[in-house]
Amino acid sequence: MTADDTIQSAERRNFLKLTSAGAFTAAIVAGAGGMLWSSEAAAQTAKEEREREAAAEHVMTIATAYVLGASRSYPILQLDLKENIQNATNGKVYVKLAPGGQLGAGGALVQKVQGGTIQAAQHSISNFAPFAPAADLINLPYFCGSNQRFVNLVNSKAWKDQVHPKVEAKGFKPLFYVVIDPRVVAVRKGGNVVMTPGDLSGVKFRVPGSEMLQQYYRLVGANPTPVAWGETPSAIKQGVADALDPSVGALYVFGFKDILSHVTFTQAVPDSQIYSCNLEWFNSLPADVQEGIEFASEITAQQNLAKVPAARNYAMAELRKSGVEFHALSDDQLAEWKEAGGYQRSEWDGFKADLAGSMDTFAKFDEAAGTMGRYYVHDA
Repeated sequence: MTADDTIQSAERRNFLKLTSAGAFTAAIVAGAGGMLWSSEAAAQTAKEEREREAAAEHVMTIATAYVLGASRSYPILQLDLKENIQNATNGKVYVKLAPGGQLGAGGALVQKVQGGTIQAAQHSISNFAPFAPAADLINLPYFCGSNQRFVNLVNSKAWKDQVHPKVEAKGFKPLFYVVIDPRVVAVRKGGNVVMTPGDLSGVKFRVPGSEMLQQYYRLVGANPTPVAWGETPSAIKQGVADALDPSVGALYVFGFKDILSHVTFTQAVPDSQIYSCNLEWFNSLPADVQEGIEFASEITAQQNLAKVPAARNYAMAELRKSGVEFHALSDDQLAEWKEAGGYQRSEWDGFKADLAGSMDTFAKFDEAAGTMGRYYVHDA
């Protein structure tokens, strides 16, 4: 048995020991800190977590769809948020993490937050669309596809004045928006690089159920092919679909690295997330605790923005090991994509009016997306 095997065996043993004792959060904190290999270090972490929980006045469960290590390439920063909330509330809140989809993902987590089963969760902004249709405007091509336009938009007064009240009316408090990176055009092994809309002619493009994304890929010349996310890897392998569009970080996290050939940064639509909180629970907290959670969310949001380029580069480096090639567009090429499918086209006017409520309101969002705020973020 090698030293690595011995360490892995110890880590597995200590993880099981902690979780069987009901100390799951302690186990994942110890694992993230590289302390599971030592029984003493793991026990010390468990003791610290028990003490924190015992001293806290409120327990906050935060659920996500991603394992803790995912932040290396998909920067949702679960541990940072836990640490920041505990510190910014002076220990009055203890955060229990439920990562890796153990309590569900996407819409299931939205429902649990709304129902108060859990206090907070991470999910896509699109999952808010049933509650506040304006949230789905982020899927308008080239409206806020670049990281900077997205950050400008969701932190703007216009967005907070128009969207947040509707979300809050359904029982949610947005904590902070998570920048991942724009969606890309990723082609299966054996496929050709896509640099212009003309290169998508005849390409079977995997799309989710989003009507907007399906229309966009039709406009740029592809053949939109709806495939459930869980079935997408096999669909790409078997040629049922030729291409797909998650962010680079998502492609890596979800194991697509060995079945892709080319990835092009088209910057059409953001692959963005949000942490939401149950509003009734939040409003029941003392004012100083509410302020602490809000400040912790602000801190973590800024950590997320700083992490974006590092996470992207890690995912790209890992995908390159499997032979994936990356391609950036020239200004002229990007203009061609925008002309073919961008939100300025009349085909999108119905979506703008329906989702924003009026073309005037959409115009305010458009101005907000193009106005630099206090936050900078790196674009691919």
